[in-house]
Amino acid sequence: MTKRTSAKHKIDRRMGENIWGRAKSPLNRREYGPGQHGQRRKNKLSDFGTQLRAKQKLKGYYGDLTEKQFRKIFTEAERVKGDTGANLVGLLERRLDAVVYRAKFVATIFAARQFVNHGHVQVNGKRVNIASYRVNEGDVISLRERSRQLAIVLEAVQLIERDVPDYMEVDHSRMTATFVRQPGLGDVPYPVMMEPNLVVEFYAKN
Repeated sequence: MTKRTSAKHKIDRRMGENIWGRAKSPLNRREYGPGQHGQRRKNKLSDFGTQLRAKQKLKGYYGDLTEKQFRKIFTEAERVKGDTGANLVGLLERRLDAVVYRAKFVATIFAARQFVNHGHVQVNGKRVNIASYRVNEGDVISLRERSRQLAIVLEAVQLIERDVPDYMEVDHSRMTATFVRQPGLGDVPYPVMMEPNLVVEFYAKN
């Protein structure tokens, strides 16, 4: 399990965007970065800075993955035929914690990771407690019987700030979700613009 060492809301303040589209984001009140220098006028970013920012934003969105984890997924995306940026997003969306988050079983990607690690989730009827587990098309993700009435689950399914994407079929009455297909970039409901093409450029030069 990867330990998150920084407050999650510092990520979107650092990016200057409400990257999860959450009503509780501090950016809804303070549209500047954290820290005593957060309100200073921002300088124009260099090409490197723009590419780094795109990488940090995408990496942060999926629970602030470590650089080692993110680079490993990127390397796999390069090996697959097709557009590397689109492949990268597709692989990230196949992580079990991302699927649990998309299914609205929990409110945040961070909660999804913890939920999986604590053994509340099953894949095709078998318990899986590895957040980075990669689901396949047709896999059925469900919550364990004793976990379906937890307050955090019942609250999450009622959230109106995001919808379940069409590459998943979700039945909240049974607390099951079927991963229908790996999505393309345009299928993923990011609240802000993600630029995986800049991530590709970043790794190509660094």
